[in-house]
Amino acid sequence: MKLSIVIVNYNVRYYLEQCLLSVEKALSGVRGEVFVVDNNSTDDSMPYLKAKFPWVRYIENKENLGFSRANNQALREARGDYVLLLNPDTFIGERTLRECIDFMDKNPQAGMCGVGMLKVDGSFAPESRRGVPTPFVAFCKMTGLGTLFPKSRLFGKYYMQYLNKYSINPIEIVSGAFMFIRKSVLDQIGLLDETFFMYGEDIDLSYRVLKAGYQNYYLPTQILHYKGESTKKDSIKYVNAFHKAMVIFFKKHFTQYSSIYSAFITLTIMMKGVMTYVIHKTQSWSSRRHEVKRLKFLIVSDGQNLSDMKSIAEKHQFQYDVFHSRLGDVPSTDVLYRDYDYIVFDTSRYPFSSILEFFRHDDPNRQSPLIATYIPSNKSIMTFHGALN
Repeated sequence: MKLSIVIVNYNVRYYLEQCLLSVEKALSGVRGEVFVVDNNSTDDSMPYLKAKFPWVRYIENKENLGFSRANNQALREARGDYVLLLNPDTFIGERTLRECIDFMDKNPQAGMCGVGMLKVDGSFAPESRRGVPTPFVAFCKMTGLGTLFPKSRLFGKYYMQYLNKYSINPIEIVSGAFMFIRKSVLDQIGLLDETFFMYGEDIDLSYRVLKAGYQNYYLPTQILHYKGESTKKDSIKYVNAFHKAMVIFFKKHFTQYSSIYSAFITLTIMMKGVMTYVIHKTQSWSSRRHEVKRLKFLIVSDGQNLSDMKSIAEKHQFQYDVFHSRLGDVPSTDVLYRDYDYIVFDTSRYPFSSILEFFRHDDPNRQSPLIATYIPSNKSIMTFHGALN
C-alpha cells in the first residue's frame, strides 16, 4: 500500500463529497486507501456519503472527539508507506498525490511535505508554509511586525513569505489542511498529540518531525482550501481556540517561556476579541445601510449540465451569464475578473487542476471572483458560502 488518506468530517458533507471526488481522480494509478472519520455529524453525512463512495473506509464516532483523536483512530489502521491528513473543505489536483509521492520517494530525508494552497479568490494562502513559532517568531506575528515586514527573514518567519512560492523549499511547519507524512517517521515520533482538540496539532507534529532529524518541505503543486467552512476565522471562538492551542505548544516545547507567553496570549485574545466585536458591529451597521447586492455568476459550460446550473442560479435569484465553451476553453481572466462574484466550472467537464490554474493569481489588490464548482452527483454549485442546490 503506497498511500493512506485520512479525512475528518464534521457536518460538511457536500464539501467532503467534492473532496472525495477530487481524491478519487488523483488516486488513479496509485495503490491507496481512504478513511473518513466522522465526529458525530448531524447532517446525515454518513448515510449520504456511504451510498456515493462505498470504497471509502468509514469510522463513525458517537461524539466529537476533536481533530487529533479522530485522525489517530484512522492512523492506527493505516497501511500506506505515506499518510495524507486532508481537510474535507479542500479539493486537490489530479497530479497532486503523484507529485508528493515522487518527491518523497526521491528524498528520504523528507519527513513531511505540504503544498501551495489557494484561497477561494485564487490568491495564495500564506499558511501554506510557516516557521516554528518560537517566542520571537510568535511575538512578531501577534504584534504585526510580520505583516509590516512580510519578506523579512527576521520578522516575517511565521509565514516565510521570503520563499519563492513556485519552487520546492524546505520549511518548518506544514499546514494541517494537507499534511503528507512518511509513515515510518510517524511510527518513530508518535501520532498527533491528543492534548490539542482543534488547531496547533499540525505545528506540534511538524516540530517533532524536525526534532527527530528530518526535514519538512513545501511543494508548489496546488489545492483549494475553503479555509474552515465550519469555523469562521475572524470569530472570537477561533481566536480563543487557536491561541489556547499555542499556549499548549509553548508549555510543551518552550517550558522556560510558558508563563510569560501565557500572559501575553491572554492579553492578545482580549485585544483581538474587542477588535472582532467592533468589526462585526461595524459590518452589521453597514449592511443595514445598504441594499444587499445580488450575486452575479459566470457559468462556464460546453452545454452539458448547463440547464441545471442555470436553474440553480435562477432559484436563488442570482444574475448570471454563460460562457459557451468547447471542452477545455476558458474565459479571459483579464476581462472577466472585474465583472463577476463567482465563476462556476463543471467538475465533470473540467479537471480540478485546470480550475485551480485558471483562478490562481499573485496580485493581492486584485478584485477577483470566487471559485465555484458544479457537482453533477448532487446537482449543487459549491461556493465559499455553502452548497447551492
